Amino acid sequence: MTQTTFPTAASKHELEHGVALSPRFDANGLIAAVTTHAETGELLMLAWMNAEALAKTLETREAHYFSRSRNELWHKGATSGQIQQVVEARIDCDQDAVWLKVLPQGDGGACHTGARSCFYRIVEKDQLVRAAD
Repeated sequence: MTQTTFPTAASKHELEHGVALSPRFDANGLIAAVTTHAETGELLMLAWMNAEALAKTLETREAHYFSRSRNELWHKGATSGQIQQVVEARIDCDQDAVWLKVLPQGDGGACHTGARSCFYRIVEKDQLVRAAD
């Protein structure tokens, strides 16, 4: 059974230096999750996790997120085949952001548009230009 609750840190010191995973979800019950390619370091995506998504990710070692637009748990790649195998999960100093290092499966894409990374456009002045892959 998946754990969907996490302990609350007893103090700031415990939060920042302790060994307990005590993620601090925002008022909507979400935490930011940054995903990079485990081998290349390429930034793949930014998504959100609720407690269930984080717990399932840690349990299965496959990335799960919370879709704000669909208001539901989302197993990355369940329909597209672009499953993200989690090699390492980190949490930042005050436990309000997660960093996943993953190995993308399928065609290696991360974005729903088919791009390798969700960050496939460069902002140049007031226009977006497609980055060279």
